[in-house]
Amino acid sequence: MQRRQGRVNAGLLLLLYQISQVGLQNIPSVTLGVLVLNIFLFLNPVLPLHEVCISVNEGFHKKNWQRLLLSPIHHADDWHLYYNMISMLWKGIMLERKLKSIWFAYIISVFSVLIGVVYMVLEFMLARILDDPSYEMHCAVGFSGVLFALKVLNNHYNPGRVSSVLGLPISTKYACWVELVAIHLISPGTSFAGHLSGILVGLMYTMGPLKKIMKACAGI
Repeated sequence: MQRRQGRVNAGLLLLLYQISQVGLQNIPSVTLGVLVLNIFLFLNPVLPLHEVCISVNEGFHKKNWQRLLLSPIHHADDWHLYYNMISMLWKGIMLERKLKSIWFAYIISVFSVLIGVVYMVLEFMLARILDDPSYEMHCAVGFSGVLFALKVLNNHYNPGRVSSVLGLPISTKYACWVELVAIHLISPGTSFAGHLSGILVGLMYTMGPLKKIMKACAGI
């Protein structure tokens, strides 16, 4: 897992252009902070990608728990960064205004770590069910798992809308699941388990106990 070198980062330039079109003053503080952090770490990674990606082998067996924090905020290349951060830009603007900045920051923090945990559980189960230890070696990076969770939240708070997936009108109730399959078919190299983990964590928040647990931990 290594970035392509020696070329213009067109995805990064396009991302910066679109952020400028929206206007920094129109982007809520936490959303802007997430964008800045991911762009900064793309340009100045803490460690090489193979040392920050999360897998069962690295995270669970080798106890490299810091990867739960590092993997969501590192990206494989500029287009990986672009698509994730453009999605974050629009989802963040909508959700942060509704949930307010402090709670939204709390959600981002909890989701980032919890999705990594769920991802390892899914890959561990696949390795056992299919009797294929290679699943424990699958190493994932990127913010897309968090974005799938935020999409579940956005659809929850804005029911009855219709999303366009590959040009097809899909009810927001099912949009996450259709996108999950569509992305995997279009880009087989993407992490299906990572995206699924995001959806599951989003559902744990909207339909399960996660929201109550988070409020209890926050003393609310």
